[in-house]
Amino acid sequence: MAKGFPIVAITGPRQSGKTTLAKLTFPQKPYLSLEDPDVRSTAESDPRGLLSSFPNGAILDEAQRAPQLFSYLQTKVDEQIIPGMFVLTGSQQFGLLSGITQSLAGRVGLIHLLPFAASELSSARQLPESLEELLVRGLYPPLYDRNISPGDWFFGYIATYVERDARQLINVRDLSAFQRFVKMCAARTGQILNLSSLASDCGITHNTASAWISVLEASYLIYLLRPHHRNFNKRLIKAPKLYFLDVGLAAWLLGIHTPEQIRFHAQRGAIFETFVVTEFLKGRFNQGLPSNLFYWRDSKGLEIDLILEAGEKLDAIEIKSGQTIVPDFFSSLKLWGKLAGQTDLPAWLIYGGDKEFTNENISIVPWKNVSSIFKLLLI
Repeated sequence: MAKGFPIVAITGPRQSGKTTLAKLTFPQKPYLSLEDPDVRSTAESDPRGLLSSFPNGAILDEAQRAPQLFSYLQTKVDEQIIPGMFVLTGSQQFGLLSGITQSLAGRVGLIHLLPFAASELSSARQLPESLEELLVRGLYPPLYDRNISPGDWFFGYIATYVERDARQLINVRDLSAFQRFVKMCAARTGQILNLSSLASDCGITHNTASAWISVLEASYLIYLLRPHHRNFNKRLIKAPKLYFLDVGLAAWLLGIHTPEQIRFHAQRGAIFETFVVTEFLKGRFNQGLPSNLFYWRDSKGLEIDLILEAGEKLDAIEIKSGQTIVPDFFSSLKLWGKLAGQTDLPAWLIYGGDKEFTNENISIVPWKNVSSIFKLLLI
């Protein structure tokens, strides 16, 4: 991106490693944090003077904190087009992306950085041995580079998020109601989003629930997986499915604190599905590509957990948390193959076991090898 754009923007949830990535990739660039009150004050009072202090560019951390900078950045990079001149980071889609859209369109290469992928942890020999430990611990970088328990870290993360991001993004007057809303969303990870039911359970209006979902999405706590549009002569479900972008955070919000607790928990399947879906999303984002992920479900309940779209080609993926393969695992894939006219094309089943094998045209892939599918599909 830095070879083709004068500005590169890295966005993603707080503590996903945006600043570390920017500093390590561009070690020669000066670093400025707009979270620093003195720096932010200068950016607000004298943006032109601030930028002129860095003729060769700089890293501007949490750039959405000083939105007036974007217009001056446009002028700066248009005067002298130097690839990779400025690097922006931001943890709020609303502020950063609206500034880019309004002032910097066509000048910015955008990168979405989510927490670690399992393949990254594996290559660093830090991937937890058991699936249950991974689902409870999650994949945020601070939980792998310091000695802190997931419970302590998640408690501080949510408290900071609610106090800062929720207040900045939207005028949340009742913080306890918002925290309850976040927990209710965690209870629905891996499920089709029903805003009316969610609002009713939280004692808020439908419009408030819709606004708060947008806040969670904009601050990278959740991801909404859209249904695929192709009909196949069936009535489709049109609501998105809700997924937390980190399984450890979702588990903690559900009161799951140990691997033993999640082993037989009612939400184990939904949390495992959340893990797999977010791994595919990271696979796209880590290549600088937008999401091509969908799910498919008809009114009779037939569902494919993941559909990857590549032009006219659709790849179907089913997700099961069990460690033992049973015939029922294949039924949805085979029915969908008939409806789509793809009975002879490859399909994939990702499960909670550790052995890899095939069943007719279906490849059975263990949870540790999810990234092997990326290479086959070039996602």
